[in-house]
Amino acid sequence: MRPHADVSLSVWHGAPLAIVDTNVLIGQWMTELTGGGPMHILDGMRDGDLPFVVCEVLVAEYRHVLLRPKVQLRHQQTEPVVDAFLARLAQRATVLEPAAGHASPDPGDQMLWDLLCARDDLHLITIDKLLLKDRRMRGRVVTPEAFGAAWWQPDPR
Repeated sequence: MRPHADVSLSVWHGAPLAIVDTNVLIGQWMTELTGGGPMHILDGMRDGDLPFVVCEVLVAEYRHVLLRPKVQLRHQQTEPVVDAFLARLAQRATVLEPAAGHASPDPGDQMLWDLLCARDDLHLITIDKLLLKDRRMRGRVVTPEAFGAAWWQPDPR
């Protein structure tokens, strides 16, 4: 993993509390490891600049996916490195318990939906098309690009 400066590269002025779907977190982490495009969401989570929430099940899902053999082969990080990465993220997160909500449009993501239902001020950042199409949560379920366009600003330093 490339070194990460302690100086923030982004400013998340007024950003709402966010739930970061596993697909976004993994995508941004893999992008960082390959030297790809911007990782504003991951940087904000890691630096504590982006307010975000997790629950135990979501952190366990992050870990499970990061340690899948095909994913691990691509990122080539050891289990201790993955665990340290997740521990650092969890320290900066607000921990919430999911609340039983209505059925998720993607049954495999009911936990995310229940977490989103825990508070009215939460936003879910995802690339899952089924979740993005749901009318009941319109405006609260957004793509990483839309979230970044609304809330991220380059650090003026």
